[in-house]
Amino acid sequence: MIKAVFFDIDDTLYDTSGFARLARKAAINVMIDAGLPLSSDEAYKLLKEIIKEKGSNYDKHFNILTRRVFGEEKPLLIALGMITYHNVKFALLRLFPKTPSTLIYLKSKGYHLGVISDGITIKQWEKLIRLGLHHFFDEVVTSEEAGVAKPDERIFQLALNRMGCQAKKSIMIGNKFNKDIVGALNIGMSAILVNSELTPDEKEYLEENNIELNVVSNIGDIIEFL
Repeated sequence: MIKAVFFDIDDTLYDTSGFARLARKAAINVMIDAGLPLSSDEAYKLLKEIIKEKGSNYDKHFNILTRRVFGEEKPLLIALGMITYHNVKFALLRLFPKTPSTLIYLKSKGYHLGVISDGITIKQWEKLIRLGLHHFFDEVVTSEEAGVAKPDERIFQLALNRMGCQAKKSIMIGNKFNKDIVGALNIGMSAILVNSELTPDEKEYLEENNIELNVVSNIGDIIEFL
């Protein structure tokens, strides 16, 4: 019997499609208006290169951008970029329609709810707070805390330890097969893939390992399998 339900955040609880790109472009345009001597396309291309180098969870992309353009950091431009990016990003945050009712139902049935997410701890909590979801979760475990990212078993084990629950009585809900699903299955948890479709390679992996995986297009549908 399942007692604990763990969720990924991005594209599992809420829709991230397009918002990061829009927020980054808005930030770039504000920086250009304040003196960044690049065109919008040039600046956005450079920012994407920096994000690719450092990863999306790095928190000083705009610092590096100004250093590469000016040879030194420009605090005003950095602050303008950061504030604009976060204001636009959080203004565009939208839960999937069935997320609130699904979490309410699970809590009403006595399930323990947790989050297992790659990212910086404060940033992940900020998302949950801004989305109005933080009060649903008993534990939030991040790759920053665990020192490893999904699918490494150690981040899942840390979450299980903190929740005080066995793997065989826990399930992971996520949209990334190679991170959320494989990591959970490897440690003995159940899993449901949501808001994503299996690729031919992923289907082959499941067949080769004799694994049956539930795949749903709507987070509200996970209730049928608990």
